[in-house]
This record gives sequence, C-alpha cells and structure tokens, in this order.
Amino acid sequence: MRVVMSDEPPTDLPYSGRLQDGEHLLPVRVYYEDTDSTGVVYHATYLRYFERGRSEFLRVMGTPPDREDHGAFAVTRVVIDYRAAARIHDALLVRTRFTGMRGPRLNFEQKIERSGAVIAEAEIVAVAIHADGRARKPSAAELSHWEAYRKSPPNGP
Repeated sequence: MRVVMSDEPPTDLPYSGRLQDGEHLLPVRVYYEDTDSTGVVYHATYLRYFERGRSEFLRVMGTPPDREDHGAFAVTRVVIDYRAAARIHDALLVRTRFTGMRGPRLNFEQKIERSGAVIAEAEIVAVAIHADGRARKPSAAELSHWEAYRKSPPNGP
C-alpha cells in the first residue's frame, strides 16, 4: 500500500454543509437504517435529519466570541408537517434557517427537500441552558453572533 503525504487538508472528512442566502444546506442520503420494512423513511427519522441540520449549522457558524463552545441547548418545541414520504436511497437536502431569539429561546425553521420539492417542514424552538439544565440568557456577544445568521421568513419581517 502506498501512502501519500500532503500538506493539503483531508477531503475524506464528513461534510458540514454550507451557508447560502442565509440558510444552512445539508445533503443527507436515506439509508436502510432510516426506513421501515417497506423502504419508507420512518416518521421519527425526519426529526434526526432536522437535528443534524441544526447541529451542522452551529458548526458552520463557529463559536461566539465570548465562549469556548456553543453551550448546551434543549429543544422545547417541535412542530413537523409531513408532505411526502422519502424512500431508501433518496438524496435529500435539509434547509435550516435561524429566525430569531427571544430571551433564552432560539427559533428555527427547517425543510427537507427531495429534488427541490418540500417533503417535510418543521418549526423548532431550542433553549440555551446551563450545565445543570436551567435556562440561561445568552450574553450580548452571543446575541450579536447569532443575529448575524438570522434570516427572516421569505414573506415575514
């Protein structure tokens, strides 16, 4: 086996998606483990796809200037509308938009698309928390950092 050494960054690392027009985009492939016995994506799997989208969005955003990490968050509200079923081997796109913050609450709108058609939509509210689980109000630096990534809904304010 021949090993090639290079100063170039590795290209075989997991993909964190990208920011485009104020949204985070994360491609996802449907695997056998995501489906029921008929090859259709199990309803709870969409929640995992949405979680991946938010987690990778945080990774792409980077850490707020006054913190070593993003801190912890607890999801307190999830509303999902299912429009169509995804199936094994489908290539999906998870779209995540941060729509604002109120106190410790962070609001997200997310969509899962297949070939440009929306198959699931979600509204997610997560709360910033201390290590002991109590809600915490983000610092001014955190608020400023988050605000830079806020995207208003297409027909909203």
